[in-house]
Amino acid sequence: MRKMTKMMTACLVLAVLAVSPAWGICLLWIRETTGQTADVPWMGLWLISVIGLFLLLLPVGIAARRTLSRLHDYVEAAGARGSGSIPAGPFWLRPVLRSFVKSVEQFRERERDLRNQHRDLEIQHHVASAERRQIEAVLGVMSEAVIVTNAFDEIVLANQAAGRLFGFDPELAHRIPIESLVKDESLRRIVHETKSEGNFVECRHLEHRLDAVATGQDGEGPFCDISMACVSDHRDQVAAVVTIVRDRTREREISQMKSEFVSKASHELRTPLSSVRAYVEMLVDGEAEDEEARRDFYRIIQGETERLTRLVDNMLNISRIESGIVHVDRERVDMGTIIEQALDTIEPHAREKEITLHRTVAPVGLNVLGDRDMLSQVVVNLLSNAVKYTPQGGRITLKIDSDNLARSVHVSVADTGLGIPPQDQERIFEKFFRIENYKRVAEGTGLGLNLCRHIVETVHRGTIGLDSRLGMGSRFWFSIPMGCEKSLAA
Repeated sequence: MRKMTKMMTACLVLAVLAVSPAWGICLLWIRETTGQTADVPWMGLWLISVIGLFLLLLPVGIAARRTLSRLHDYVEAAGARGSGSIPAGPFWLRPVLRSFVKSVEQFRERERDLRNQHRDLEIQHHVASAERRQIEAVLGVMSEAVIVTNAFDEIVLANQAAGRLFGFDPELAHRIPIESLVKDESLRRIVHETKSEGNFVECRHLEHRLDAVATGQDGEGPFCDISMACVSDHRDQVAAVVTIVRDRTREREISQMKSEFVSKASHELRTPLSSVRAYVEMLVDGEAEDEEARRDFYRIIQGETERLTRLVDNMLNISRIESGIVHVDRERVDMGTIIEQALDTIEPHAREKEITLHRTVAPVGLNVLGDRDMLSQVVVNLLSNAVKYTPQGGRITLKIDSDNLARSVHVSVADTGLGIPPQDQERIFEKFFRIENYKRVAEGTGLGLNLCRHIVETVHRGTIGLDSRLGMGSRFWFSIPMGCEKSLAA
């Protein structure tokens, strides 16, 4: 009964509310048809109409709010009960609840899938980042230059060796076109051709000399071995091109130096051996008719044998010093004593050519830390060369002094000999190098000055050099630290 009363009251209110705007509309129609406006309270009617419309919409809003609130409670109850359960409620609301709950379940399932995908993507990202760091660490310690470009010819990975070779910062090269960083046009063309071929089976190998301007070097560019390989993606398309550049310039120089060394050593060894063989054959054939002729042959054979021995000894000493296996007996050495001993050794040879020997020796501060025999060999070698290339009646001046500021002992050997041409002064310390026009003046192996340079610079960490003017003599000098640090060849 109470429910019926509430329903009748609600219907009455709705009817009144519905009549109010209808009444206002009717009055408006009367006004428009009759044109009489004096006796009609138009403002009051409009106010009643607006109030009635507001009262009509107010319960509708309240009812909608209550419905939504109940709907939210039903959905919460459904979520608490589990998937697919529909809570009890008005029969007219159950289809809506069923559809809504189904949508919520689909949304939650989609949310779970997205969370799982997000977690998988995070794991894959961490794994990929770790692998990339490992790859960068491996490439960072490689001496070869490595550049990886994508399908758009952009650099996606490069190591420090590539940055040093081509002059760019690998950390700032990501996604930068290769044309902007690698200035060698030929190398860029080779990368593009490799990508166009798309050969995933075989690597491409070639030799190429880089442009000197592209690598920032003077003269000729480095000679390199280049290896290239294509990397495919899931569609069997070219995803990247890996380029490895190996600088073989130093290896080629060493190989060439070895070839020249073997050639020159063979020539230097063949000359004394040929002389020894010739004179031995003459002795065997009995061509030496008297004892004096045989003594001459013996003397020549002895001289060539000593020359051969010196050549082999010098070659072995240089090889030991370069390889770092030479034995060095370091001790406090008085360079003044070494100078006097060397002059005593050279003086008979200088007397034969009437060469005057002058010496200037500082009174104190001539002690160095070094190998006595090696330092004596340097002084004797320089004095011997001065005697060989100084004409009859010349003069040789040997000077030794100490530099307290630089903490070193300075030795110089000056002569009034032939001098050294300017174009040959830079090569005078090379192995087997001899000035072509001077080969008839004196015999030699071309290893003495090279050995002196190794003893001074490699073993004793000193410096050696020369000052010379053609036709006016030469001055060879070297400096040895007083407290020489231990070298690699110790």
